[in-house]
Amino acid sequence: MYAVIAQGGKQFKVSEGDIVEVEKIEGEIGSKIEMEVLMTSDNGEVLVGGDVKAKVTGEIVKQGKGKKIVVFKYKAKKNERTKRGHRQAFTKVKIISIA
Repeated sequence: MYAVIAQGGKQFKVSEGDIVEVEKIEGEIGSKIEMEVLMTSDNGEVLVGGDVKAKVTGEIVKQGKGKKIVVFKYKAKKNERTKRGHRQAFTKVKIISIA
């Protein structure tokens, strides 16, 4: 059985036991969260939209920041340069149950 969830403006295909890296969710490590379910599939039976009654429960495993990316803006012949860095915050979630 798997489900498609929406979290942080993105969609993820998850099964029980999967560990997913999503946008930052407020919460302590070990706390339980519920996520919005868009679609479920069980032995070839697919439920979408209003037919979905399932709930996906996950446990927060880790809070962290991703690798640093460099944003460099440059305009030719204008001596205009801007260098900035960014590290995106993330949360690792372990999927406990799809019920």
